[in-house]
Amino acid sequence: MENQNLDKSVISDQPREIPFQESVPCKNPKRNKYAFACSLLASMTSVLLGYDTGVMSGAVIYIKEDLKISDVQIEILVGTINIYSLVGAALAGRTSDWIGRRYTIIFASAIFFAGAILMGFATNYGFLMFGRFVAGIGVGYALMIAPVYTAEVAPASCRGFFTSFPEVFINGGVLLGYVSNYAFSKLPTKLGWRFMLGIGVIPSVFLALGVLAMPESPRWLVMQGRLGDAKRVLDRTSDTLEESKMRLADIKEAAGIPQDCQDDSIVSVTRRSSHGEGVWRELFLHPTPAVLHILIAGIGIHFFQQASGIDAVVLYSPRIFEKAGITKDNDILLATIAVGCMKTFFILIATFLVDKVGRRVLLLSSCGGMILSLLGLATGLTIIDHSDHKLKWAIVLCICTTLSSVAFFSIGMGPIAWVYSSEIFPLRLRAQGCSIGVAVNRAMSGAILMTFISLYKAISIGGAFFLYTGIAVIAWIFFYTLLPETQGRTLEEMEELFGTFFKWRSTMKELKKNKVESDGSAQVQMENSQP
Repeated sequence: MENQNLDKSVISDQPREIPFQESVPCKNPKRNKYAFACSLLASMTSVLLGYDTGVMSGAVIYIKEDLKISDVQIEILVGTINIYSLVGAALAGRTSDWIGRRYTIIFASAIFFAGAILMGFATNYGFLMFGRFVAGIGVGYALMIAPVYTAEVAPASCRGFFTSFPEVFINGGVLLGYVSNYAFSKLPTKLGWRFMLGIGVIPSVFLALGVLAMPESPRWLVMQGRLGDAKRVLDRTSDTLEESKMRLADIKEAAGIPQDCQDDSIVSVTRRSSHGEGVWRELFLHPTPAVLHILIAGIGIHFFQQASGIDAVVLYSPRIFEKAGITKDNDILLATIAVGCMKTFFILIATFLVDKVGRRVLLLSSCGGMILSLLGLATGLTIIDHSDHKLKWAIVLCICTTLSSVAFFSIGMGPIAWVYSSEIFPLRLRAQGCSIGVAVNRAMSGAILMTFISLYKAISIGGAFFLYTGIAVIAWIFFYTLLPETQGRTLEEMEELFGTFFKWRSTMKELKKNKVESDGSAQVQMENSQP
């Protein structure tokens, strides 16, 4: 095999000129079934976070009773897994650049397995918190690596559909957690919550075994100089062999590998390039305008996804229903199952729309719907708080707006945050850039969950949701002004969309103009070449 020495660290900062590519509807050729299966398996790691979120919402009812802990301790117990996941998310970028995307997924499953075992056998609050710490690291790894792997395997025509799978499985995990709560609620208090938490070992085992059947990410293989292996994966995950060749050429150019390197060769790559060193400097110290715009978009979309208070709605839904007038534990747990069903149903709708209507339409519609839903929920809870008798219409309003909040979130803000952030970062920055997004996401989720009870005791539960409504309004403005549409573009073409910040619409018009001129020139050349 041919060995070639190459220093990829010297790459031109000028983005290459690529003709504008129109949106391509998602097709279903046989070859894409392989990419579909790979994306499905990788995304199943997100079940771990979803299950933990859903199961903890009900388990805390029994943990509080069994361990005799305070509301502040509950806030810390519920929210700190997101803070702990920052450790996993921070380490996952470098880990995945070092050992590969596939083995990082297995590593995430193994860590969560250990955390679930520890939580299931916890004998006191301190032991339980240690189990949460271990599980949180696994969650951080899983949240970062699933969208990255899926985006790097998927063809451009269906990438939005495939990269929305992690959010599908988060929602599926939430629903499983709610069902687990109801199923084990009949057991004695000391056993019930331990079974609820400990049963989380089962999905992690199946995930680790399933991932062994997956190939490595072709983009990671190219970064390691393994062009032959990358070509074989791309041949199986592309719509056509012609697309596979184009994808490989694009990845080689993005990685700084000359096109004349043979596809069946192994290229010797410098350690700095292949293991992601220098990335933090390029992201934070000396970013180009395009990279800075991408970084703001990637961080912002994750920040607002959580700052709008969705985790407070999902994880504290039992308290919301209790405040609304539902008092029996079984009725509350059944109501939370309805929340899980609503989330799962609407995320499935979103997966089929994301490549048809685009990222921006779903994102803006979702955020607008959340604004109205949170406003309705805040109003209903405030009226109930200030009423001295039971108001059935206000109770119905609170239940309906809780369900509509999760529905609107799941149809846009939920999946699009993962789809968008996983596809906009350039290849050389993708793993670390996505890990920053996950870190911000989990930090905000932890902040919301660790302050919600104290917040609503200070300004009322209705006041808390009025606050989240205001944040959602700011989020809509941010999405509308700063986030360009990415539908139908290859990962290697993303960088040219960014860099003009609030003037990105002018950039899109220029790219369309170049597309028309390019097509016209190609037509003239074709006509001249004919005899």
